[in-house]
Amino acid sequence: MIVVRDTIRFWRNGQAVEVSGFHPRTMLLDYLRLQERRVGTKEGCAEGDCGACTVALGRVRGGRVRYEPVNACILLLGQVDGAELVTVEDLAASGELHPVQSALVAHHGSQCGFCTPGIVMSLFTLYHEGERPLSRESANDALAGNLCRCTGYRPIVDATLQACGGPADDSFAARSGPTAQGLASLADGRDVFVGDETRFFAAPASEASLAELYGRHPDATLVAGCTDVGLWITKAMMEIEKIIWLGRVAGLDLVEDSPEALGIGATVSHAAIHPALARIDPDLGEVMRRFGSAQVRASGTVGGSIANGSPIGDLAPVFIALGAALALRRGEATRTLALEDFFIAYRRQDRLPGEFVRRVSVPKLKADEAFRAYKISKRFDEDISSVLGAFKFTLDGRRIVAARIAFGGMAGTPKRAAETERALAGVSLDEPGSWGDAMAAIARDYQPLDDHRASSAYRATVARNLVFKALSETASGDTRATRIVGRREALQAAE
Repeated sequence: MIVVRDTIRFWRNGQAVEVSGFHPRTMLLDYLRLQERRVGTKEGCAEGDCGACTVALGRVRGGRVRYEPVNACILLLGQVDGAELVTVEDLAASGELHPVQSALVAHHGSQCGFCTPGIVMSLFTLYHEGERPLSRESANDALAGNLCRCTGYRPIVDATLQACGGPADDSFAARSGPTAQGLASLADGRDVFVGDETRFFAAPASEASLAELYGRHPDATLVAGCTDVGLWITKAMMEIEKIIWLGRVAGLDLVEDSPEALGIGATVSHAAIHPALARIDPDLGEVMRRFGSAQVRASGTVGGSIANGSPIGDLAPVFIALGAALALRRGEATRTLALEDFFIAYRRQDRLPGEFVRRVSVPKLKADEAFRAYKISKRFDEDISSVLGAFKFTLDGRRIVAARIAFGGMAGTPKRAAETERALAGVSLDEPGSWGDAMAAIARDYQPLDDHRASSAYRATVARNLVFKALSETASGDTRATRIVGRREALQAAE
């Protein structure tokens, strides 16, 4: 018999908090400001871009409590179940500011102050998780999801380097043992169902429970990280009445790492999978580093990025180029299909009512394969792609035997460039004059989108140029002259 709990439970200031009877669309930010009256957490953009609403969630991973930053404005209240919730009001202890707060004061890192609570919370998570010693580039990455309209970035980064360069030594580190025990006491393995059959927030604890519930309510909205669905609620004002959160489903958060492939569970976060993808190829690591912000990567999931079917999602094209496959489940039935066949039309996928994504299998590169991926966006950090191109070349010496090429942002779905792939078969990397047919073929593969992110003509030109860039870099084996990051590293090495 399945035991159901009609409340969510989370850890707060050293004790368990239980909440029931909330509306399924309640955002964590609204709970904090309207129920707890903890108004230090600010609402800025209400879409997960500015970072003013950043809070920290602590969960036991790898035997200890780990803190991650999340955007409270697009995180459902129900998603904090089983976690420790930390806000800016919780950091000072015994009348003393937290080390990251003291550093911001000392370096004049707060100006108008509206963004400061979110910056403090991002630095709090970096204080507990950052590399030692901390580099300026890593500090910038950690703060990419926090906008300061007073343009005080230099003193903020200086404060970051001072505060986050050593081991964590605060009240949270001191009581990490009792916190871990408290979090363990919340992990009861029960399904959560708050509401009734017409309106509910549910969090199944097993795949079987998820399949049964989704089968009964195929009109429910599945939520993993809520980085996209959150905007449906805060911006589109959608009246979503039934929400099923996947964050408690045992097994969907597992990664199987074999010599041939990565098997990635649907609820594995972008932050968690980043290191494994970077080991497949550095370009995959760079795409993931620029995937949203630290807050988005901590919440957003691999399965969510695939299942929402966005034509501008970054994971789908790189996974298609690598030859990834999806595993889906509906009731007791499971099936597998190539990822490229999952996308039918704009926001439409080959997914039956009540069917959900379980896993994605991503093949690793073989010795005779070369990979390149490029994210083109208006802003280098924390921006949605205008175009993302991914290329996998199978080589016989210096000749291309086969190619898999996929683009995002060029059509209503992530899509392979079949004409370009055919034109590359047999092309020599030592004969740039033979690349012209492939560069021209990209125009036959796509009639690019024309929207506020980029014009159709711009996208067409960029795609053609990326074909040349991928071939040039594969031919030379050197990316230092063609990459912004490579140039920066080369300059630093020269100094």
